[in-house]
Amino acid sequence: MRIPLDYYRILGIPIQADGQQLSQAYHDRALQLPRREYSDLAINTRKQLLDEAYAVLANEEERSQYDARFLNTPYPEGNQTASPPSLDLDAEQLIGALLLLHELGEYELVLQLAEPLIDPHAQLPPDQAKLVNNRLSRADIVLTIALACLELGREQWQQGHSDQAAQTTHYGQDILLREGLFPNIRGEIQADLYKLRPYRILELLTQDPENHDARQRGLKVLGEMLDDRGGIDGSGDDQSGLSLDDFLRFIQQIRNYLTTAEQQDLFEAEARRPSAVAMYLAVYALLARGFAYGEPQYITQAQDWLARLGRRQDVYLEQAVCALLLGQTEAANRALELSQDYEPLAFIREQSQAAPDLLPGLCLYGERWLQTEVFPHFRDLSDRTVALKDYFANDQVQAYLEAIPSEPSPADSENQWTAVEAQLTATEAAPTAADFASSAAAAYATATAAATNPAVPIPPPPRPPSPRDPAAKSAADVPVARRSQRSPRRGNLNTGRLIAVGAGGVLAIALLGFVVNQLWQLIFNRPAAVIEAPAPETSPMPPPEPVAPPPAEATPAAIPAAETPLDLTTGEDIVQTWLNVKAIAFSPDHDTTELSLILAEPILTQWQRLAQDFEARNVYREYEHTVNVETVNTDDTNPDRAMIEAAVREVATEYQNGVPNEAASYDDNLRVRYTVTRESGQWLIQSMDVLP
Repeated sequence: MRIPLDYYRILGIPIQADGQQLSQAYHDRALQLPRREYSDLAINTRKQLLDEAYAVLANEEERSQYDARFLNTPYPEGNQTASPPSLDLDAEQLIGALLLLHELGEYELVLQLAEPLIDPHAQLPPDQAKLVNNRLSRADIVLTIALACLELGREQWQQGHSDQAAQTTHYGQDILLREGLFPNIRGEIQADLYKLRPYRILELLTQDPENHDARQRGLKVLGEMLDDRGGIDGSGDDQSGLSLDDFLRFIQQIRNYLTTAEQQDLFEAEARRPSAVAMYLAVYALLARGFAYGEPQYITQAQDWLARLGRRQDVYLEQAVCALLLGQTEAANRALELSQDYEPLAFIREQSQAAPDLLPGLCLYGERWLQTEVFPHFRDLSDRTVALKDYFANDQVQAYLEAIPSEPSPADSENQWTAVEAQLTATEAAPTAADFASSAAAAYATATAAATNPAVPIPPPPRPPSPRDPAAKSAADVPVARRSQRSPRRGNLNTGRLIAVGAGGVLAIALLGFVVNQLWQLIFNRPAAVIEAPAPETSPMPPPEPVAPPPAEATPAAIPAAETPLDLTTGEDIVQTWLNVKAIAFSPDHDTTELSLILAEPILTQWQRLAQDFEARNVYREYEHTVNVETVNTDDTNPDRAMIEAAVREVATEYQNGVPNEAASYDDNLRVRYTVTRESGQWLIQSMDVLP
């Protein structure tokens, strides 16, 4: 069998090599033993070829004859290429030659020569068939093929052909599985396949939309990766080498190559694991799809996801935008009143100074938010322009808004903000879609005029880190989005937000609400919502039976006087007093008068608003609390300030319209730091923070 190999290549020397170089190369090659998985037969035949090459080239006469025969072949007439030098080997030497070709990096040539040897349908000469039927020889051939696939795949990976690299590597693994050989090599190949997945996903998802099959392969690989991790913010190991932060940046990177429909399908499925990050990304996808394509039913779905997130976090600003796009003006204003997102609220209020409500500023803010924070992350929307007036002028949107009932029905009662609006407008006629479109257009015109007035400066929305150039990826640099200077044109959902929510998602299955609350400040750069009284999630309402009895009235504990020394006992009295007062504020009576006896600003106003919101929606809760105060530390620099850390178990059963709402009920074990301050001779709670 002729093999395209020559003595110079076997020894790895140039044709002009002198005797000393020849001798050094021979000894170096002889010392470079193959992998230990090769049999003695393969190692010995390799050594025979090395010895033969050295013997010929070390003899001046034989070298001259060899050079004349193989290197001075004249070109055939009319052909400007000559056949490469080759060796005529017997079957037993074939394995040694394959091994040498592999060492030379001729991986494609190795596959070309070796694959027919293990093909069950190939017609082999008797000597080759005998070789392949030998168990040890066959194992050597299979090993060489698998290693050639591994190394060739790595070359393709380095060249940026990640999908091709994965297919090549898979082929080598499949051969090993079929032959039942070398599990350690299979593990090495599998490790490469795991590390290849982010690159492969990125390469496939950047294909043109017309290349549907490639994009579907990319989504399939992404799904496998998510399953291994246990979700976007899961704690599983997909063996890609990406940390949680890196993976969240990677998700941010690939979002720019996915359409609204693709992101909706992906993130809604992931949100059900559950995943706080996926819930928020699903909201973005639903909002973008509903607004861009005039399909407000998707915005209604976004409201449902926000209601779930709103159990623990301040997502009122997003809920206000949803309510605005659904013509629910009262609900939008109500959500803005509850929001603690100070900078956007300041902008909205400034743009609404001449109006009776916040609608003008919300219209302008919502349009800019969609343009800079939402649309840029969707392949089908990145070049679209946001225009609220066009959205409300859409006949399909008009028809949907007209059909929204003023009172919630069992079929849509899960929509929290439809229910809120129904409660708020129960005594007055609901505005029609046409009325709202007209008022929205007027409000938008007012806001736009204010925006163009030099005397009213409008801060631009924050810009995100730019997505990484796919051409810059390499095997040594995992494709995650890098932090960069802010883009002058396009916005982004801050990757830091996803990183923070993702870190909380590790414990999401057991303590979703707890984790999301702890990390929300990092995610949205907002103050964390107070943890014990989450805004409720509404769910499909069951028939109103049976009606639960009103809860037993809670009695506040005695509040320690300011002169009483703070210790574990008095600290527990303060925390227990707060929990009892909260139970009264969120009882059917919604008595908030005693909140001021235990809470200081700024959280006093927050809790008063939350309790009023519950009362407006005819929602109340029954609480059971267990408290164990762990530490009480007075501020050395300020004797009027101290911190109490306590383990709190809170069991809450929520009722809406007198009917238990299991979806909004919870049983949480938390560690909370209460910052207390001495005011008017009394210790009051000034802030609450959940501890990891």
